[in-house]
Amino acid sequence: MTIRLGDTAPDFEQDSSIGKLKFHEWAGNSWVVLFSHPADFTPVCTTELGLTAKLKPEFDKRNVKAIALSVDPAESHAAWIKDIEETQKTVVGFPIIADADRKVATLYDMIHPEASATATVRTLFVIDPNKKVRLSITYPMSTGRNFDEVLRVIDALQLTDGYTVATPGNWKDGDDVIIPLTVQDPEVLKQKYPKGYTAERPYLRVTPQPNK
Repeated sequence: MTIRLGDTAPDFEQDSSIGKLKFHEWAGNSWVVLFSHPADFTPVCTTELGLTAKLKPEFDKRNVKAIALSVDPAESHAAWIKDIEETQKTVVGFPIIADADRKVATLYDMIHPEASATATVRTLFVIDPNKKVRLSITYPMSTGRNFDEVLRVIDALQLTDGYTVATPGNWKDGDDVIIPLTVQDPEVLKQKYPKGYTAERPYLRVTPQPNK
């Protein structure tokens, strides 16, 4: 199954490090970062889960819940969490899906046979409160993910959901933003962008970020 941007994130019920979990029910009205790992007790995955745990205050500010997945059973997750907490000096405050039957991995196309026939690659989805997939990123097993980029994209998504703007390359929260080409009426421009804008070209109009 291929999941595309704008699709409804498939619901599922599966065991996890916190017990049986119904995904949509657990997600509630939050944004969700759902991300897979090749296996428990592996070095890159240990650092990634440690980073995610340390980012909990940043996720909380953005109304985001994190949830991880690997194809190992819940008992393995419980033991691995202890290692993560000891080596990464943090507390894992989010669940890890125990996808031993690969039901969720198959549902979300997380197993890429040319990379591994059994383990999940480093797939990450950002899902909004309406359960729509807003971002998908897939990294190879050998490369750890950049979680600063995940936060950056969530900031951009939440900003552009609230205002008629787009974000330029390398944008960070607080930087100038772009006025979409769909907005042309002079009165609408004055109303939507009271801080004004500069136009290096008719199609390239830059305005200060709206106050969130």
